[in-house]
Amino acid sequence: MSRIVIEAENISKQYRLGVVSGKTLSDDLKRSLYRMLGKPDPLATVGVENDRTTVTDSQYVWALRDINFEVEQGEVLGIIGRNGAGKSTLLKILSRVTMPSTGEIRVKGRIASLLEVGTGFHPELTGRENIFLNGAILGMTKNEIKRKFDEIVAFSGVARYIDTPVKRYSSGMYVRLAFAVAAHLEPEILVIDEVLAVGDSEFQKKCLGKMKEVAGGGRTVLFVSHNMGAVSDICDKALLIEKGRISARGQADAVIREYVNQTLRFDLSSKDSLSDPQFRRGSGHVRIGGLRMFNALSGEETNEFEPGNDVRIEIDMEAHQATDELYFLMGLRSSLSREMVTSTGRIALGGMSGGQTKKASVLLPALNLSPGVYETYYWIGSRMQEHPYDVIDNLTAPLVVKIPADGQALSTGYFKLPFKLDL
Repeated sequence: MSRIVIEAENISKQYRLGVVSGKTLSDDLKRSLYRMLGKPDPLATVGVENDRTTVTDSQYVWALRDINFEVEQGEVLGIIGRNGAGKSTLLKILSRVTMPSTGEIRVKGRIASLLEVGTGFHPELTGRENIFLNGAILGMTKNEIKRKFDEIVAFSGVARYIDTPVKRYSSGMYVRLAFAVAAHLEPEILVIDEVLAVGDSEFQKKCLGKMKEVAGGGRTVLFVSHNMGAVSDICDKALLIEKGRISARGQADAVIREYVNQTLRFDLSSKDSLSDPQFRRGSGHVRIGGLRMFNALSGEETNEFEPGNDVRIEIDMEAHQATDELYFLMGLRSSLSREMVTSTGRIALGGMSGGQTKKASVLLPALNLSPGVYETYYWIGSRMQEHPYDVIDNLTAPLVVKIPADGQALSTGYFKLPFKLDL
């Protein structure tokens, strides 16, 4: 028999822009009283929706509107959406960091939250002292924490610095220790925001494995991430939040499909995004004036492709100074780690005289990437790459690899290697 451990009913959260207090002392006292009683803000008024691309005269914005969902014990729920959609606000409400403006949240069980780097850590205390402090905050006894202490330190990988004040830790060390504490002190509900991106790839794998283990033990996990492979791998169900509202819910792979195929359709103009020089790097000897992606087979200009499509990139260049040699490089990066996941290598384009314009076309045959959204990186410069002339780093539309119509689930890797099976 299933047991509901989290129930959100008509949750909305409104923020007042630029001003944090009420108009009068009476307003502030009234708000404080209602907050202590666990009631919604009595002074909340209608504002605008959570659309950060729109400028309005309103002093209020709804970060969340009418959020309703339930989470069962032992379920791993992924919460996905674009930056600014309201995901982190929802987790803060679930973790009691902030109260909803309207609606009610009911939680059964002890929650451990990892919402941002260093949450719950006192900077002047050592790693050892912060483990005991966090355990006490979670309601653990000193003996319970002692039993888990060695396991926490071993998992975090900061044993050498465990008696050093955490204010001297790097952000990665903070995250490793904070996650280790939250995951090992046996909360009934574990809430994780996208802070795992700070850690290295090896530690991220350890964290994902630990979340699977936590869920396998009958505990509940809420996981916010931009890594669709990880969400698909560990989550049973998912919520898609768009502009403060739930736009899709259900099985994780189905919601991810909606996210990749619809929500992440960017309408970015290369011409407009390349017109502002403040975002460009390089000496400016040669500048890229236009970048266009095409489906090489159909000739359609698009940034969305099926796995296996041939992709053609057209580049317009203008030389502001003469150059004897010119090389081009294109790279694609994952949204999780920002590491380069694939690159064309250096492509020779020949020399250019001052004032000359040139067009070039690059073909990427049989695109071998798993479904997802990949940031684009374009570079032109000298042969040995010591002199970059122009660098366009994530200023144009990403390359989107769509989920195939046959419903194949996402994998955690970027590439599918060809293989033969003998029986």
